[in-house]
Formats: sequence, structure tokens, C-alpha cells
Amino acid sequence: MAISKDRKEELVGIYGELLGQATGFVMADYKGISVKQVNTMREKLRDVDGAYVIVKNTLFKIALKEAGWPVPDDMLAGPTGVIFGAANFPAVAKVTLGFIKDYDGLFTIKGGVMAGQILTDKQVNAVSSLPSLDELRAQLIGLITQPATGLAGVINAVVAGVPQVLQAYVSKNEAA
Repeated sequence: MAISKDRKEELVGIYGELLGQATGFVMADYKGISVKQVNTMREKLRDVDGAYVIVKNTLFKIALKEAGWPVPDDMLAGPTGVIFGAANFPAVAKVTLGFIKDYDGLFTIKGGVMAGQILTDKQVNAVSSLPSLDELRAQLIGLITQPATGLAGVINAVVAGVPQVLQAYVSKNEAA
């Protein structure tokens, strides 16, 4: 069934909006996956600020070029689903790979794009093992507070020792 010119422009605009908000995206082959399974994945992706869209390859190429993203031509063949990651791409990749494990064989990664670099399926897997944004924040806070906690312990030990030193001084003077 042919798509009208207006609908094509609308789809390119939708893809462009998603690309404008994305920090990266994963491309996948979705042969044999049910609507229920797709909806389950979309729900999981919403929790990590991600979105799943089945794209028309030729229109998606146009949107990529217009948005200034690299165009992975070899990955845009056959049925393509694109998983967009807005703020936390590693978490989106992690959810996507978890979904693939749940539905082995129905959904396969073709590759992805992050920070202007085209990624292979193995590189997408590596990105998914990176800590999420929240985990990085927690690690950073831990690194910042750790020295402060140690310093506070030293200061408390010094302050706690002052009365003991004074008491020893007073006891020594009373004895003399």
C-alpha cells in the first residue's frame, strides 16, 4: 500500500523529533514479534525515557540526514525497529538487551548510533553494561562524600581528645 506524500513528510517529522531528543538509538530486526510483546517492551522503555518505533527505512534515512546523524545504510535493510534513548542511553540499551533475552530469536540487534558513532551489535551490548545515569550520580556522590566523612572523623577524634588532655593537665597540676 502506497503512502501519501503528506504522510511521508509527517513520518520524517516524527522521526526527526525523536532524533532531536535522543542521545542514541538502537536498530533491531523484529521479525515474528507479537503486538503484545512490543507493547510490553514499550512500557519497559518508558520507565527509562526510551521509545520504540517501527520505521520505514527510506524515510528514516532522510530524517537521519536532516538531523545530522550518521546514516548506517547497511543496518537499514529489512524490517527495522528503532529504540530511541533520550537522557539515559545505556539504560535503554540494557532494557533492549533484556527484552532480547526474554524473546530470543524474535528480536535481534542490528546495531546503533551514539554520540555520532555507528555501533555494531557487540558495541551496543558493551554500552548496555555501562552504569546508568543514576548509578553514575551515586558513585560520584560517594567519591565526593568519602573524603569529607574521613575528615569529619579526624576532627571529631581531635575534639574528643581535647577534654582528655585538659583533664590530664589538671590532674597533673593537682598532684603537684
